[in-house]
Amino acid sequence: MTTQTDIPTARTGGERHSWLREHSELGVCALLLALGVLVLTDALTMDVDIAQRGPVGPKTVPIVVGAGLLVIAALLAVDVLRGGRGQAEGGEDVDLSEPADWRTVLLLAGVFLGAAVLIEPLGFPVAGALLFWGAAFALGSRRTDRDPLVAAGLSLVTYTVFDNLLGVPLPGGPLMGVL
Repeated sequence: MTTQTDIPTARTGGERHSWLREHSELGVCALLLALGVLVLTDALTMDVDIAQRGPVGPKTVPIVVGAGLLVIAALLAVDVLRGGRGQAEGGEDVDLSEPADWRTVLLLAGVFLGAAVLIEPLGFPVAGALLFWGAAFALGSRRTDRDPLVAAGLSLVTYTVFDNLLGVPLPGGPLMGVL
């Protein structure tokens, strides 16, 4: 004899919504999976002559990163499906009752996009200095006597390290002959 509790019932919309809410970390898994597939696809379709680069070429790091993203996505999915939950931020310097600071986020996004647009015509040293100075301003620094000098120095050091020491060519812009 079967009782009312033994008969399986169809899930209602509310129960499904509750299951998705309890397993919302699966969205992060899906994002990591998609990013890993994208990185691996780009790395494996990269056109590089291996004889020019030696045994460890430019494909190596993207393949390792893409594979790592896939492994992390799978491990996180298993953990979430077994009942694992992410913990809420508990830092002492974070007030979760305060709203997000969208002004700072939008300023940083604008500075980043501006630097991306200006890097080709002005070169990395100038665009990088504007990026570093703009980021410092967006994050609250108002030292107009010091910030531009620190930004210019940081940009020149970054340009020199990448262009001269690492062999990664960056656009020099009008300063190409000077640097």
